[in-house]
Order: sequence, then C-alpha cells, then structure tokens
Amino acid sequence: MPLRLPDRLPAIDILKNENIFVMNDTRAHAQDIRPLKIVILNLMPLKITTETDLIRLLSNTPLQLDISFMKLKSHTPKNTPIEHMMMFYRDFETMRNEKFDGMIITGAPVETLEYQDVSYWDEITTIFDWARTHVTSTLYICWAAQAGLYYYYGVPKYPLDKKMFGIFPQHTLDNHLPIFRGFDEVFMMPHSRHTEIRKDDILQRPELTLIADSDESGVCIVMARGGREFFITGHMEYAPNTLDKEYRRDMGIRDDVELPRNYYLNDDPSNSPLVTWRAHANLFYNNWINYYVYQETPYDITQIG
Repeated sequence: MPLRLPDRLPAIDILKNENIFVMNDTRAHAQDIRPLKIVILNLMPLKITTETDLIRLLSNTPLQLDISFMKLKSHTPKNTPIEHMMMFYRDFETMRNEKFDGMIITGAPVETLEYQDVSYWDEITTIFDWARTHVTSTLYICWAAQAGLYYYYGVPKYPLDKKMFGIFPQHTLDNHLPIFRGFDEVFMMPHSRHTEIRKDDILQRPELTLIADSDESGVCIVMARGGREFFITGHMEYAPNTLDKEYRRDMGIRDDVELPRNYYLNDDPSNSPLVTWRAHANLFYNNWINYYVYQETPYDITQIG
C-alpha cells in the first residue's frame, strides 16, 4: 500500500524517481480504508531532507499511512523556506486535539545546550506529555531520544571529547522482541552526535529496557512502556551521503570532528560511502509500524490514550 502525503510535497517527486510508491491527498481520498495516522515532529535544520529520509523508510510497509508534519510555534527554522513550512506543517496547538497511531520526533542541533536552555524546551516537553495520551507509539531520535529520556526518566547526557561519528555495529539484546523480527544479531547504524547517554544510567531505571547497544557507540535503542516509546541514539534514517555532507561541512571548521568511521570504502573519503545500514533500517521501521502501531492501535482512533 502507498503512503498518503500532502499534495506537492517535494519528497513525492524525489521518491517516485527512486521507484517508491507514494500517493498524494487527491488520489488518497478515493481509497475506502482507514489509513494509520503518523505525525512527524521535524526538528532537523534541513526539513526537506529529513522528510524524504523518513518517508523513504515508512514507504516499505504494506499498510496505508497518512503522514502529517508538526512544527513548533516557539521556533522558526532558518534553513527551510517559510513557504514550505506554511504549506506542509502545522503548529502543535492546531493539532493537540487530534490523535495519532504513531509519532516520530527527530533530532535537533541543540545537543550541546543544557535542556532548559533550549528556546523551545517548554513547548517540546508539552508535546512529550501530549504524546503519551494521544499517540499509540512514538520514536524519539538522537537529541529527541536524549531529551525524552531526561524529561521522563531523569537520564542525564554527557559531553564527548570527540564527535561520535560514523557507522557502528550494534548488538540486539533480545531477539524475541517484535521490533527485531528478522534482524541479525549485529546490525549497523549511523551516529552523529557530540553527547552520549550511558548504559549504567539506563540500567538503574526499571521502567527502561536497553534493547540494543554497541561496544563502540554505546547505548543504541531503549524501549519503555511496552513499546509505546522507543529512544534511538543514532540515525537509521540517514541517506547514504548524509555523513559525507556533514564531514565536508565541518572539515577545517571544528576540531572535534574526525573522519566518519566505517563509512567510506577503505576509509578513504575520495571513495563513495559504503551503505551497510539500509536493510535493517527498513526492517526496523516496518516492524515498528506493524507490531507497535498497527497491532496495538484501536480501529477507532479516538480511543487512543
């Protein structure tokens, strides 16, 4: 089944060129089926890139998804045209009475700030609270994962001497979980962050379950509330060239960013990136939609809570 997307969203043409089946609103209204409602709170600077990355992964489910985009009223993006935001995004305040089957909250370029110093901290924590009563299952990615773990469970973050940057092997810790159905015992995941959360802090909270980690990149995925919350410290959604763009952007500007590890063929940046994470990324999102969104959500969406 296709994804249902807003008319004229740039990701539609990009993904059609990749042979991914998407459907705009006009055609979707002719389908006699209740699609699963997924809302994306996109905090990343390059909105269109992140939209496309996430939609690419969500497109692999056989279920029809109705994708909406949420934005913060207390923050104005600097790197995305205001016309794009006005056309495709809605403020949280206009959506707070709606309910959704699934939600994705992305990372944000504010990880070196204390949480309370983030200009939109009050609004984002209001959304965190709202998600618990209005969404069946929520994915928190990178900074959002750190922020959610801190806000809900008091888990601190710690600065790193060098950016955690590259593609790192991750180990599944419970292969019987539906989220890992079809996974190998080791899978790869991109990481790009200047801070970390630590395993000991997670293990001290009985409400949290560490379900994947790495000897190199540390805590990877934490689950809470029986799968109603997943906190992911890396970026399964990254396109093949994302780390390359970040590396070339920061090269010569920052002194805490090194060559992304396990990324370029033969660790040579003149070579193309070696994509080693895409299959498991698609499987993870497909499992999330199938086992934690579709099978857990009531047919009557107003019963979510």
